Amino acid sequence: MAVDAQGEFPAHWAADVVLRDGRPCHIRPIEPSDADRLREFHAALSERTIYYRYFAPYPELTAADVKRFTEVDYHDRVALIATVADEIIGVGRFDRSTPDEAEVAFTVRDDHQGRGLGSVLLEHLAAAARERGINRFFADVLPQNRRMQATFEESGYRTRRELEDGYLRLEFAIEPTARMRAVMEARERATEARSIRRLLNPETVAVIGASRTPGQAGHELLRHLHEGGFTGTVYAVHPEADSILGFPCLRSVTQATVPVDLAIVAVPADAVLGVVNDCAEAGVRGLVVVSAGFAESGEDGRVRQRDLVNQARGNGMRVVGPAALGVINTDPHVRLNASFVQTMPARGRVGFFCQSGGLGRVIIDRMMSRGLALSTFVSAGNRSDVSGNDMLQFWSESNVTDVVLLYLESLGNPRKFTRIAKRLSRSKPVVAVRSGRSSQALPLGHSVRKSALPAAAIDSLIDQCGVIQTSSVRELLDIASVLAFQPAPKATSVAIIATAEALSVLAVDAALAAGINVAWNTTVAVSQSSPAADSQSLHDALRRADRDETIGAVLVVHVPPMPSDVKALRDCLLAVVPDLSTPVVAVTTWNAGEVRQGRAGDRVEHSPWIGGTLADASAQAGSVPIFSTVEEAAVALAAVLRRAAWIARDPGQLPEFAQATVSAGQELVDAALAGRERVELSDEQSAILLGCVGVSVNPTGGPPDGIPCRIELVTDDLFGSVLSFGLIGDIPELLGDRAYASPPLTDVDAADLVRAPATAALLQGHGGSAPVDLKALELLVCAVAALADTYSELSDLTLDVAAHPHGADVVLVQASLSSVSFATERRAM
Repeated sequence: MAVDAQGEFPAHWAADVVLRDGRPCHIRPIEPSDADRLREFHAALSERTIYYRYFAPYPELTAADVKRFTEVDYHDRVALIATVADEIIGVGRFDRSTPDEAEVAFTVRDDHQGRGLGSVLLEHLAAAARERGINRFFADVLPQNRRMQATFEESGYRTRRELEDGYLRLEFAIEPTARMRAVMEARERATEARSIRRLLNPETVAVIGASRTPGQAGHELLRHLHEGGFTGTVYAVHPEADSILGFPCLRSVTQATVPVDLAIVAVPADAVLGVVNDCAEAGVRGLVVVSAGFAESGEDGRVRQRDLVNQARGNGMRVVGPAALGVINTDPHVRLNASFVQTMPARGRVGFFCQSGGLGRVIIDRMMSRGLALSTFVSAGNRSDVSGNDMLQFWSESNVTDVVLLYLESLGNPRKFTRIAKRLSRSKPVVAVRSGRSSQALPLGHSVRKSALPAAAIDSLIDQCGVIQTSSVRELLDIASVLAFQPAPKATSVAIIATAEALSVLAVDAALAAGINVAWNTTVAVSQSSPAADSQSLHDALRRADRDETIGAVLVVHVPPMPSDVKALRDCLLAVVPDLSTPVVAVTTWNAGEVRQGRAGDRVEHSPWIGGTLADASAQAGSVPIFSTVEEAAVALAAVLRRAAWIARDPGQLPEFAQATVSAGQELVDAALAGRERVELSDEQSAILLGCVGVSVNPTGGPPDGIPCRIELVTDDLFGSVLSFGLIGDIPELLGDRAYASPPLTDVDAADLVRAPATAALLQGHGGSAPVDLKALELLVCAVAALADTYSELSDLTLDVAAHPHGADVVLVQASLSSVSFATERRAM
């Protein structure tokens, strides 16, 4: 095996990626052992593709060519290959021409052109090149090769073109820009969403491990497909039977006469790999593996799981599972219940992702009892491939999902999760239960590195993405009930309408305890003696609240002394609420089966809905979530109102720095690393780097009455660059009183950060002292965040600061760099 300049094969350059059509492929550095594969790759190219690559006919590679192309030093000469089914489908390479510039070229097999592979190879080559100190690429392209020219433009690069001797020379900087990031993330979002869409919209499904015995996994999966009304073709794979439940049987999936889009695998664990090989031969596009006995069962299972994923991805298939509950798509044109959920859920606009199969089934049962209807559902089991990040990408592109629910037992790539969630949360609410928040304990079958960050830091980073975190499944569904059936709040205060003074006091206390501002509260009467007349006052109060622009939500509280009182409340809410633009929730008690509007005879004892029927989810629009306690209602409303405030707040502006100073900093970074994996900067080097963002160091210290603070940047294994701020001292340290954020930071983010710690009150004049210059602290925070966002090599940075009324002096700085880039990792699946 060849090695790089540091003496190690750059294995971290390898990645599984999803291409434009939703199918995965594997990218890795080339090796001498790829010689035969490279010859076969070249032999499969058309004359046109060869001519565009070599500017001349080149029917076969010589032995010298193969040696030169496969034996590289991974420093000045780098080559990456893309493979499917162990065959090379694309090759990209760069050759250094000067210390900071290299020539780049790539070739894609004809039958894989148009899948976006060229852009992906270019992206990964650029990441590797930056890691090797290269900041510019050039490429020589024939003028008629418009597809190659378009690849550079579509990748977000701004090229300079020159016509020389009949070919175009394209030159461009490869340092990431905002435009490049936007292009890369848009491509990533589209491809990953498409890969999930392929899984959830199959036309043909094969159940491998089908059984004639009721109760067996293979039998129940077939039954659920049948009873769910799947609109496509189903094959049962069984060694002996001719048909099961009316579905034709095959001895092997390879005998299918039409392409199989999705295979549901329900065979013993030791037989799964053979099934995957059959699926690869049959051209199956995706797998749902419900079989257990993989990573959750020990080391042998972990090896089995690794082989399963490698084999599936290597053959262009994505995997849900193993140990998965299955997948559901309620689209009437699909009606896919490829899961162990017995009853096909009603069609709705809530997407749900979970990892544990058992918990997934419980949560879906509770959702159905509440009238919460689904659009799509995926249970990832051991989450060996398809993850919550994939589902967020899918739902961001979905026009039939309005609310996203997550039950997360581990975060495989939190850096990517926070990036995707921050964007998605702007358009659709994301509500998550995250187990193991304090212990970071992992369920069996899940293997991820642990974060070095404290639990409060992780919570803070996820909160900043707009994700609504909950502490229980009940709370998850309470919040989902408000989001799914009521309009979005237009403000952040609440109006309380109660039917008794005592109830009003109770509700106000609960709202304040939940952190809700109570704009006003009123008492109305709904009595048995004249329910129609008294309900008019409730009607009027609801209308008044809806007209008030300061009101974000309405909480109606009524505990009926007589059963007939409930009917007055019920009739009023049903008559008024569907016409309101303000969300309404209620607190009351009743026998739901007696008062619920719906079909004659309906009795849904635990349904919290007024109006609609579980049989018709569309009828639930405008239904009112009913809670049994004011505390539960207040907690749910508080979460919804906090999200409304997050959406409404001004995100602020990112700071800008002159390109010349940024380039000077990059020169310092490159020179300091000089081929080393990690280096601590000297005081002088650290000061120069800070100077690139306008920060000076005053080692003599600030005024004696200055308040000591610390701004710290660390690189976490899971979350990447994380910025923290807090006061220096025994009390803040004992309390763990620090605030956290993830770069890049706007001026508003920085202002929030320096005010977040509890002891930050000392900075604002607590006890009569003069307040410090908070704006100066905010500028320092923005500068550190900008450094982290500009120089991916900056792994750690600590500033000790003396904050005082006239500024903030940096008295101590420590910084270190790392050459290991995570640019490629963040694009992997």
